[in-house]
Amino acid sequence: MKYLLVHQDEDDEDEFWGRCAGVEGMFVDRVPPPREVLTLRGCDPEGLLRDALMPNGESTALLGDVCVEVWDEEQPLQWWSLLDCVVITHQSNRDDPALVDVVVGAGVEEEHAWSHTLPATPRFKLFAGPTRTPGSAGHCLAVDGLFVMRGAPAPTPMRLVGCEPAEPMLAVLRRPRKWDRDWVGLWALDRTGRVMYRHNVHLRIETARPSVLGCGLLDIRLTDGGDDRPPLLARPIWETWYRGAPTTRNQWAALSAQGRSEWLDLTATGMNEQGPDRSDDVHHLDGTYVTDMPGLHCAMAEALVGPGGYYGREWNAFKDCLHGGFGVCAPFTLIWHDADVARRALADEIWDTEKGLTYFEEIVQLLESFGVTVVLQ
Repeated sequence: MKYLLVHQDEDDEDEFWGRCAGVEGMFVDRVPPPREVLTLRGCDPEGLLRDALMPNGESTALLGDVCVEVWDEEQPLQWWSLLDCVVITHQSNRDDPALVDVVVGAGVEEEHAWSHTLPATPRFKLFAGPTRTPGSAGHCLAVDGLFVMRGAPAPTPMRLVGCEPAEPMLAVLRRPRKWDRDWVGLWALDRTGRVMYRHNVHLRIETARPSVLGCGLLDIRLTDGGDDRPPLLARPIWETWYRGAPTTRNQWAALSAQGRSEWLDLTATGMNEQGPDRSDDVHHLDGTYVTDMPGLHCAMAEALVGPGGYYGREWNAFKDCLHGGFGVCAPFTLIWHDADVARRALADEIWDTEKGLTYFEEIVQLLESFGVTVVLQ
């Protein structure tokens, strides 16, 4: 049995609801939103958008993801993401030739359904760029095609295979509609029985039938397995972890940046099991494979708490760990071997836009601000 079914009761206590041999539909690639054509009217472009409208051999019409915020006089009311945004064409605005109308193609995601009345004089602010705080891309007077109804993507079902339900789960199966707004935890186990991942699913049960595995087990089909399931590329990473928590360094090194992020997600499950904090030790970071931000955090965690350990997945979580409670706290010494690998690889990852610091420089500065002695070699 590779999965447990666990429900949290009214007292926040975990209650065993059953177990199952497998799950089909645990790994699902996110379906991108359909492409749309929108017109940014009356634009005063800045940054990447301005560069895209004045091609010079280096600029590009590919803007990446663009954030559009609609503001009243004081604050943003709503925002949208224009995913993989591409400039199609542009021309001078008819009412004000100093401004420009820009036609773009993009997939549109909105934070939540629009529920405001559009202000009398709305302001549409644009942001674009690869940094943590995207740079301004200017503003515009209106966005044609933005305020339309967009249907939610069709849910992707999940099937619990070879399920052995406990009595609480049997009660759900007897009256499934009563529970379709509730949820249950689906905990993945490694072969030692350790929990390696936790996922929540709604109890919207379509069918419950005798299992293909026999033995009195059930196969239960859920209408929707949830929005935050791991992508398909995570499946072989899970297989590695299924054999047991990693005990050797750099097992993540051959993975892509996205694969390394999935690796970090698996380390987070055991974040509260790393023992009391130690300090004043010397730690060695192998920087050979630190070629992206997830790789930095994989190597950092291995240096501080060992293979498979957790010490943050990004800047904010890393800062939280430095406060203590995750196995290591300052002061300590970190010897960062082959630091130039990360310095070069993250040179374009500007984290502090005001100071112009890269992600690598910001991490070093953060460590030093907590009293860590960082030796770059």
